[in-house]
Amino acid sequence: MAALWRGAVFLRLLRRNNQVLCRRCKPSWRSAAVAASVAGGLCAVPFAQVPSLTHESLIRRAASLVTDSSGTFLSQTTLALIDAITEYSKAVQTLVTLQKRYLASLGKLSQAEEDSVWQVMIGQRAEVNDRQEECKRFEAVWVSALRLCETAAEAAHTSGAEHASITMQTNIQVARSQAEEARKFSRDADKKLLEAKALEVQASAQRTSALEQSEEDVPEAYLRED
Repeated sequence: MAALWRGAVFLRLLRRNNQVLCRRCKPSWRSAAVAASVAGGLCAVPFAQVPSLTHESLIRRAASLVTDSSGTFLSQTTLALIDAITEYSKAVQTLVTLQKRYLASLGKLSQAEEDSVWQVMIGQRAEVNDRQEECKRFEAVWVSALRLCETAAEAAHTSGAEHASITMQTNIQVARSQAEEARKFSRDADKKLLEAKALEVQASAQRTSALEQSEEDVPEAYLRED
């Protein structure tokens, strides 16, 4: 009986050892299976081919970026120049209109009304001068932008970025054409400004004559009252 009891105990110990070993080995089997699955998945994923970045390709890309930024600079300065010329032309036209109305109203307005109109004309003349200076300032910036774009187009052509160079040359031609159209308005405004200056001299002379005449009439009025 003792021998049978010792045999049963031995068998139970063997079963427990086997169960413990199975528990310890299962995670490793799972890990192995997961690793195998991941490895298989990685092999199935197609990796994109990265193009080789040579010095030539990097230079062409940089040249394209330069033409893009300089083209934006040119378009902004062209727009600013056109707007400045337009505002200058409007200011000159307003000044000419005021001076013509002043000349037509001489002798019909009171002294206070004439003084008021004259002050408006002085303010408008200052507006014309400010607009003219603004045109000159934007003209200088536009010329600088144009030179920068010409240099960028040449650099793009030299580096092999032909598309960027051609696009830049097209933008330069468009900017020059738009600026030339705006300059026509500027030249017309300059002619009107000369007309305004001639009218100003005429208005000033008539104003001075009217003031002198009014000063001469005052003593005569006093004499008539006496």
